[in-house]
Amino acid sequence: VTVIRIVINEMDFIKARDDDETANLIWNDSAVQHEKIAELRNYQRINHFPGMGEICRKDCLARNMSKMIKCQPQEYSFIPKTWIFPAEYTQFQNYVKELRRKRKQKTFIVKPANGAMGHGISLIRNCEKLPAQEHFIVQEYLDKPFLMEGYKFDLRIYILVTSCDPLRIFLYNDGLVRMGTEKYHAPSEANLSQLYMHLTNYSVNKHNENFERDETVDKGSKRSISWFTEFLRTNDYDVAKFWGDVSELVVKTLIVAEPHVLHAYRMCRPGQPPGSDSVCFEVLGFDIILDRKLKPWLLEINRAPSFGTDQKIDYDVKKGVLLNALKLLNIRASDKKRNLAQQKAEAQRRLYGHGSMKKLSAASSDWEKQRHTLERRREELKERLAQVRKQISREEHEKQHLGNYRRIYPPDDKLLLEKYESLLSAAFQTFLAGRAASLQKEMNNPLKRMKEEDILDLLEQCELDDEKLMGKSSRQRGPKLDSDWGTETGSGMKRNQSVTVSQCSSPLPLPFFCLSTGRMHWKPPIKSLKTSPAPTASPTLSGPIRRSISCPRSIASLSSPSEVRALSTRPSPTVPMATPLVRPSSATLRSHSLSRSGSAHRVPHSNSLGTIHSNIGDPLINLRSKEQEAELVRQTLAALTAMRIRFPGKTEEEAEAVLDEILDNWKYHKPKVASYWLVKLDSTKQRKVLDIVRTNVRSALQRIWREPDVESLHLYRLFNRVFNRLLWSHGQGLWNCFSNTGSSWETIFSKSSEVVSPQELQCCRRLVQLCRDCLLVVYKFVSESRGSLTGLSPEWDDTSNKLCFDSP
Repeated sequence: VTVIRIVINEMDFIKARDDDETANLIWNDSAVQHEKIAELRNYQRINHFPGMGEICRKDCLARNMSKMIKCQPQEYSFIPKTWIFPAEYTQFQNYVKELRRKRKQKTFIVKPANGAMGHGISLIRNCEKLPAQEHFIVQEYLDKPFLMEGYKFDLRIYILVTSCDPLRIFLYNDGLVRMGTEKYHAPSEANLSQLYMHLTNYSVNKHNENFERDETVDKGSKRSISWFTEFLRTNDYDVAKFWGDVSELVVKTLIVAEPHVLHAYRMCRPGQPPGSDSVCFEVLGFDIILDRKLKPWLLEINRAPSFGTDQKIDYDVKKGVLLNALKLLNIRASDKKRNLAQQKAEAQRRLYGHGSMKKLSAASSDWEKQRHTLERRREELKERLAQVRKQISREEHEKQHLGNYRRIYPPDDKLLLEKYESLLSAAFQTFLAGRAASLQKEMNNPLKRMKEEDILDLLEQCELDDEKLMGKSSRQRGPKLDSDWGTETGSGMKRNQSVTVSQCSSPLPLPFFCLSTGRMHWKPPIKSLKTSPAPTASPTLSGPIRRSISCPRSIASLSSPSEVRALSTRPSPTVPMATPLVRPSSATLRSHSLSRSGSAHRVPHSNSLGTIHSNIGDPLINLRSKEQEAELVRQTLAALTAMRIRFPGKTEEEAEAVLDEILDNWKYHKPKVASYWLVKLDSTKQRKVLDIVRTNVRSALQRIWREPDVESLHLYRLFNRVFNRLLWSHGQGLWNCFSNTGSSWETIFSKSSEVVSPQELQCCRRLVQLCRDCLLVVYKFVSESRGSLTGLSPEWDDTSNKLCFDSP
């Protein structure tokens, strides 16, 4: 196609021979065999994903959408009712009989199961004439479309999928408006055969003598979506809602495809670690029609959209789609050389056994087994850290080369992302139930949600655990406090009147496992052979890549119930004022084996919450003085201090009595709470328990700080780090709060040079207390309502909103 060759030349690519197996970019106009994708080298790119036919064939799209509609009917209401013949012939005839009984008549559109360009499409009203054994699909016809100048039209939306592992989707901000060539009238027996009125396919309407090839932007039978967007804005339609609805339709549709695509891709590329550069990408053409209420409906998806340029508008739009897509993909001449160097390094590691772990024997001691588990966990975290840093580098490139694309998955909106992830989980359950268990396990891996900072926190904690296991004396970590706050010991703080956690002076051996100390090796980035600037490649961690192996759960022993009893001390609302506490530099606290990537682009913390500097061009938010910030933190602490858990069906005093009863009889409840939290709840349900606290604390921050986006607040970022630490090692972090290592989570602040005031630290301690109390109430609630502790049930989900906190 001419426009493809023009774009390739503009990108300074050189066309290789058709039989060249080493080309950087391979473009196919049709679907690609799985064997071809399996043979590709890691630096090569091909323009199709395996498994994408599950939404690009009309019958497959209908079948898969039908399954998702059954489990998520509210979210998948953007596709017309569809029947696949001959399998669903009987269901269709029953539906028609029901319409006839209600004296309703509808029009249906019949399409070939794998047709294209409008071939074989017809409209019917007399459904008895449909053959029962033919292969096609039947859809309800949308008879009340949004009209433009009296004509029916559809939209061709261009979508770029750059990766399925993880899923990344981009929407092109322009496209084509394709209009019918006969004025539209509601379907009747007299006009069912007038396809120029009812069909909007360009391949059909271009043969009509009324087809207008006017190059003026607001005239002609084919126009641009940028013009249509301006048309909506001029006529006072909600343009933001329109594009939001279109984006959701696209993402939800590709979520249906993701389980099939990811499974097929992993089968083609076995052994390739998650997060690696994808060898596949795809430009899809979504055909969407609008009803008279401007609601978008999905018609079909083209995996090989036409790049023909019959008119200037075709050339302008399609050239932009391709050119911006190739810039986003970041295909470089140096990729081949870099891949060869990586292969040689990997071969040397395998040859000399670098990074390989010693195998356990039946006679291995408990200590050796613990060290082995630590080493496996270390490899898992190293692998995830490399993925996160590579993703940071990739996202930085995307931000600089979006062109006219915008990313719609993953979205920036946190609530929208949570909804999409929930739908993605439902899709995996629906389409891969009983199969591809590793994909299901990977989706629920808590490490997947963590950022670089969080993973480094875990590595820091694991260094401490390894030192304990090796019998070394722990390095001095944690905050040093002045006389008003008590004295600090090697493992925690002494309790005083304010919000603290009691700490026994005697050390307690911890049976849970993390990482052994190890050096992380970095490879310097290889310079690009191209003269144009390119973002620095993210450093990759050396060592063999292994599948995720969960760290075993265990229960730390407790000397006596009195140690736990001290935890229930309610904080006094009186907050002692103290000077801000400056942490020692990370160089003196972190082992040289850990380092932070320069590509992380973290937002640096400041002593003033109002002067948060962003290195991605965001404006300064809510400038406040230090005194104002200190007052807001004080108010936050007072609000957290006043919060009390609410037990469904009980008063505040009764809820307090429940907690007191559990702690008074801790010897009895301890194994039950441990079994419930550490064994019977998976990571998703553990997170759901803590989300009860997170949601209420978030609302309090929004109210006190008058900041709708609390993600930007330094204090909320501290809270997020605490939440992640409590969920560490399958909930072991929170369970530690019931032992005399209750303040071990405070080490997450010891490695940073940022300023953390005593009041902020008190807020975090109170947050931990709320999480601990919440777990106890959930445990008690489940045991009372079900009689057994079998995990969070649907009944618990319905009642979880009641398990919140009373605050003034």
